[in-house]
Amino acid sequence: MKYNIERSIAILERTPTVLRALLGGLPDAWTGQTYGPQTWTAKQVVGHFIWGERTDWMPRVRHILEHGAEAAFEPFDREGHRALCEESALGELLRIFAEERMANLVALRALHLTPEDLARVGCHPALGPVTLSQLLATWTVHDLHHIGHICKAMACQYRGEVGPWEAYLSILAPSQPR
Repeated sequence: MKYNIERSIAILERTPTVLRALLGGLPDAWTGQTYGPQTWTAKQVVGHFIWGERTDWMPRVRHILEHGAEAAFEPFDREGHRALCEESALGELLRIFAEERMANLVALRALHLTPEDLARVGCHPALGPVTLSQLLATWTVHDLHHIGHICKAMACQYRGEVGPWEAYLSILAPSQPR
């Protein structure tokens, strides 16, 4: 599928609702467990989403529009959400994420990006040249990727309980963090 900003926004605006429906009010036994070494809990993923809203997606959109490829983006701190997760309950994180995501989508729409804007090139500190449309497509896929991580972390809590059906449940396969 060719990149389309409205299709992306259709996913991005639903993520807070999906997370609230999936995680809201659940006990820590579901939301506070990882699915293996170097993986995150559901709560940590929500914190990561907030950190991305604050320091990644829209700041990088603005960076591309203002600087192009002349200056690389600031590196993203993949662990920058840790303190936020320690300070806040999951319900509060879900609320914060919903507010910040909606504000960022209002800001994104207000840019009235053209096809020429979407083709503009920025510089990722590790990946090199990237287009604005690639950044926005990645934002969308990033949401889906981490919703999958949340589901895997939760499903793995019953890994030992499903018995022989584990062979049919690929979500319970050993972790391969990325």
